[in-house]
Amino acid sequence: MREVVLVYLDRSGGLQKFVHDCKKYNDSKQSYAVYRFIISINPSDIAELDATLGNYILHNPLQAAQIFQSVCFVAIKTLSLIEQLQTEAQISILLKPTHLPPLPSYVLSLSTYPFNYTSQRFYMSEGIVIAMGTVTKYTQGARFLCTEETCPFSEGFRCIRVHCPGATESATVRTDFVCSLCSSPLQEDMKFRVLGDKQIVEMIDAKILNALKGYSTDKSHFRIQAFTLFLR
Repeated sequence: MREVVLVYLDRSGGLQKFVHDCKKYNDSKQSYAVYRFIISINPSDIAELDATLGNYILHNPLQAAQIFQSVCFVAIKTLSLIEQLQTEAQISILLKPTHLPPLPSYVLSLSTYPFNYTSQRFYMSEGIVIAMGTVTKYTQGARFLCTEETCPFSEGFRCIRVHCPGATESATVRTDFVCSLCSSPLQEDMKFRVLGDKQIVEMIDAKILNALKGYSTDKSHFRIQAFTLFLR
């Protein structure tokens, strides 16, 4: 699947954009804990190249992003795109699909029972925004060092925490992380914390428009409830 990823990026122009993004990182001469890349993907085009990879991206996007991460790391090292990059863990890949299959199973509808949204895959949702919070900061990535000076993880970029979709802030930054090598406490290197913007949005199902238009129904009671989205 790594070969298919490379072929797709080359044919779709994603590889050229990736090289351009790497150049901006490399020209900054600043060492980052996490290098974040947004890659636009067309699920239909990928499925035509390799059905297995296309299905993997649609239904296991977090694991599929790791395949793209591996390919991007090899490309950076082979072409010497970012001199400061040391480990594969420093690369954060966000897959951004251009569209999803027009099928009911890919539509997130909180008015349909039973709810079956336990999988961490892509969904489409359509609604009306009724409230928006202010833009605040969140931690996209952080570098941790082992407090044991003789441990190999006390230097370099071996312990990297990267925010994953659906995770809370405490999953990325906490004070109780321990070294996987010697079990000593880990301490964050604040100089390398990478911040991003987030905004909380309240949405409501588009079906509320029918109620606002004054349509009468046979049901004596109905309930419309808003749901919360985190835009990062």
